[in-house]
Amino acid sequence: MIMKRLLFIFTALIMCVTSMSAAAKLSIKDITSGKFAAKTVNGINPIEGTDTYARISDDGKRVESYSFKTGKKIATLFDVNNTMGQKIKDFDGYILSPDGTRMLIQTETERIYRRSFRATYYIYTIASHKLARLSDGDKQQVPVWSSDGLQVAFVRENNIFVVKLLYDNAEIQVTKDGKRNEVINGLPDWVNEEEFGFNRALTFNADGTMICWLRYDEKRVKTYSLQMYKGMDPEKTENALYPGYYEYKYPKAGEDNSLMSAWSYDIKSHKISKLQVPLDADGYMPRIKMTNDPSRVVVYTMNRHQDQLCLYSVNPRSTVAQLIVKESVPKYVKEEAMEGVKFVGNNILLPSDRSGYMKLYVYSMNGQLLRTIGDGNYDITAVYGYDAKTGDVYYQAAALGAADRQVFVTHKNGKTVRLTNQKGWNSALFSGDYQYFINTWSDYNTPYIYTTRTREGKVISTLQDNAALKKLTAEYGFCKREPFEFTTSEGVKLNGWMLKPQNFDPSKRYPVIMHQYSGPGSQMVKDEWSAGSMGSGGAFDSYLAQQGFICVCVDGRGTGGRGAEFEKCTYLNIGDLESKDQVEAALYLGTLPYVDKNRIGIWGWSYGGFNTLMSMSEGRGVFRAGVAIAPPTNWKFYDSVYTERYMRTPKENPDGYATNPIERAAKLHGALLICHGTADDNVHPQNAYEYSEALVQADKDFRELYYTNRNHSIYGGNTRNHLLRQVAQFFQTELK
Repeated sequence: MIMKRLLFIFTALIMCVTSMSAAAKLSIKDITSGKFAAKTVNGINPIEGTDTYARISDDGKRVESYSFKTGKKIATLFDVNNTMGQKIKDFDGYILSPDGTRMLIQTETERIYRRSFRATYYIYTIASHKLARLSDGDKQQVPVWSSDGLQVAFVRENNIFVVKLLYDNAEIQVTKDGKRNEVINGLPDWVNEEEFGFNRALTFNADGTMICWLRYDEKRVKTYSLQMYKGMDPEKTENALYPGYYEYKYPKAGEDNSLMSAWSYDIKSHKISKLQVPLDADGYMPRIKMTNDPSRVVVYTMNRHQDQLCLYSVNPRSTVAQLIVKESVPKYVKEEAMEGVKFVGNNILLPSDRSGYMKLYVYSMNGQLLRTIGDGNYDITAVYGYDAKTGDVYYQAAALGAADRQVFVTHKNGKTVRLTNQKGWNSALFSGDYQYFINTWSDYNTPYIYTTRTREGKVISTLQDNAALKKLTAEYGFCKREPFEFTTSEGVKLNGWMLKPQNFDPSKRYPVIMHQYSGPGSQMVKDEWSAGSMGSGGAFDSYLAQQGFICVCVDGRGTGGRGAEFEKCTYLNIGDLESKDQVEAALYLGTLPYVDKNRIGIWGWSYGGFNTLMSMSEGRGVFRAGVAIAPPTNWKFYDSVYTERYMRTPKENPDGYATNPIERAAKLHGALLICHGTADDNVHPQNAYEYSEALVQADKDFRELYYTNRNHSIYGGNTRNHLLRQVAQFFQTELK
């Protein structure tokens, strides 16, 4: 959802060293400026079938190829300062053609929603250095290569176009019915993009003779309007005197969704056909994928309750669909399960928690179950690939505990081998021939380290170790996280971390600030560098610790990494168990000899803001203060896909929907600060407006901050700096 693993992965960390007198003092501007951002290895793309990869140079001016084996540069594939034909000053990304001879260069990128954007693309021929515009029309979205690298399909203004490179880049318009807020071709609508996690609903078939796509008819979906003001940084001068409106289709819980269908286009005959994919009248089509068979594309369907996922093999010429796999699970299919489906050769890799833990099931393209990967009580959390030559399957799993991730391979004979040797958080990117991989590793105290490894896990070279950042955080007195666990009064064992002030004195009693997100399947307690309420190694948490607070994070019931029973126990009643667990955490902390139980605060963003309000009105008055940023306050106001996945519709589950902060307003205990962006397209400011009215009528005192023209992330100009300063000052006032 919502924030959903958005750039604000809320947790905390790192290295408290020395004394305050020996360390530089953190400022909020240091935190929001990116001063403590870890260096990454930019834009890595393995080149299919080889042991090389392409990446963007550190200065952002080139695309270069490197050897997985040696880590050394092989060649410059693209240089912004060395092109023939058209010229550009910089670029934002690239897409290699399948044959590796060309690439699409992305420039002038304009963000739309969380995953969607439009940009101006150029076709670049590597051998000749020729650079030419993909299209002379307006900006394009989601361009995709045909398998032979001779055609590019893209979307512009909700219609599909195809460019033929062998015909002097001739451009053909495929669809003509696309219209804003009515019909979308080749792109998901707002709610499908946000909640099913994708931005392209367009593909070629395997031989490039057909284009297939999903069509979203959103005419019946109700419109939501966001009032837009002149604002600053950037200014919207057209709204200088009278506010304007941004209008888009947003289906709320229980309301009409878009009507979805799948289509194909024969590039030679120009024939457009509707694919005969069975779908409930109110069902979803959350993906369309190419296979290696020209006579097959795969269309995913899901019922509105989202407890049944079907994969259909569809012939794009005959339009006939055949059911391959029907996945039915208790309560709901996790979004991660759908994201992890992969088609490799004649095999399908399907993640599922049907056994109680997320395992990986290998099917033939005819739907026969061939193998099951994962033999313990732990979740497989990412699927990296399947080597069709050897039958080896590569993946990430929480086998050592919920806060840990390791990389594994399961061989064809069933033997499973761990490929990473350090506890913490490991991820992998494999070479096209599966001989090597790039391992990204970090832990509570160590910034990301990127190494190349053999397929057996042996380290070959280090690409980036972030040693300078580790030194910098030590100089600024970043504090170590201390993991802990406790058992609630209901007998539930919960995981957490704690970050103590510098020069901690166990004989004193300290105020505590608890941060959480708490949403279904999320994890904030992770042995990873990016954890922390504002990322960047927990810089904001260390800032608060320098002000004399203990910072704490606890993952309650409903969070991920601990199997389906723990994660799905909040089904139909979200907010109830989550808030109880945060209250239980506060009660536990209050028993510690160095905690002042009368000075405990709580805060969170998005779902974390919702659970802040629920926890402060749970009935046991343990929180003296709280901050809720961009919180949903009544699930009737939130979108259909996310809300119904966990709650079904308001008509089906009235009691579950009645458990919300607005209904609990009279029970609010403690000082409260609410913050919201007035242009939040995700959790609408309506949530804050209605909740504040409920507080007024309940005669409750509270503070409220609105950020003009800011979306769910509340950033831009000086905005984030101001927001975090208000959060810190509020807790300093209320808890000190």
